[in-house]
Amino acid sequence: MITTDILIIGAGPTGLFAVFEAGLLKLKCHLIDALPQPGGQCSEIYPKKPIYDIPAFPEVLAGDLVDNLMKQIEPFQPGFTLGERAQTIEKQEDDTFIVTTNKGTKHHAPIVAIAGGLGSFEPRKPILENITQFEDKGVEYIIRDPEIYRNKRVIIAGGGDSALDWSIFLSDVASEVTLVHRRNEFRGALDSVEKVQELKNQGKITLITPAEITALSGNDHLESVKVKRGEEEKEIEVDHFIPLFGLAPKLGPIADWGLEIEKNAIKVNNSLDYQTNIPGIYAIGDVNTYPGKLKLILCGFHEATLMCQSAYQRIFPDKRYVMKYTTVGGVTGFDGSKKEAPKAVVKAIE
Repeated sequence: MITTDILIIGAGPTGLFAVFEAGLLKLKCHLIDALPQPGGQCSEIYPKKPIYDIPAFPEVLAGDLVDNLMKQIEPFQPGFTLGERAQTIEKQEDDTFIVTTNKGTKHHAPIVAIAGGLGSFEPRKPILENITQFEDKGVEYIIRDPEIYRNKRVIIAGGGDSALDWSIFLSDVASEVTLVHRRNEFRGALDSVEKVQELKNQGKITLITPAEITALSGNDHLESVKVKRGEEEKEIEVDHFIPLFGLAPKLGPIADWGLEIEKNAIKVNNSLDYQTNIPGIYAIGDVNTYPGKLKLILCGFHEATLMCQSAYQRIFPDKRYVMKYTTVGGVTGFDGSKKEAPKAVVKAIE
């Protein structure tokens, strides 16, 4: 059995940053994630997508943000159970918890922090008779590595930010990019719509609206799609078809843990520490809900910080923790490494 101080369910940015904040309190963390690598959506869905609202980073790729977080928490030596889903939770007589994964791995901790983002995701698939035949053979619902589309003919379907952003991005990668949307109007950001129109005028993107994909053809790999626009239907030769109709989030087994759920999110007490209705179980990041909730990574960082402070008090009720700024105390890892605060800074603050 794996034992730790804080068991974090979800290894996305919020869960990873919680490791850092817990480490400052000398609390050990272990993370469970159904994905085969840390990073959550940032690694799995859009590693090459830029993020603009992380403080001190005018722009950072989602994958690079994850890499930086992993480097930041390295001194605190977190454990990982990856490729396994947290399945059941049992409260013990001493108020600790045992969480068992779908593969039978057991974890024991006094604190459980659910940082599962929006839960597990399933792509919304278009209703096409033989689409499963071409999955991973020319049909992809998530773009993980843009390089596989290098010099390929790509057709994207969708009208939201993902469809627009990837059409823009792949216009410099693929030999041909065609964007198909069933309406003339797009749901994405105005500047992205304008950029797509500009690339269309430059001949770098073919835009077909209002239209929809009606059929897929090919042998061992996708070879063409049929596009219907009004009464007209034509066949387009392609190497890849990427329907980007969004992802349907599901809480999965966590929904059966006796937690208070509201609109597919876990209700928490945001006036104090983001604890759920079960003492000792917290929910941080996009997985939680409370009045005024904003689903932003930076908000998850804030929630993780307060959660760790509360967890410390719950684990050590007789100890009084005096917060020290890292500019004063530095950062000491569990591996003995230490980043000292500059002496001039310490003296000035003293």
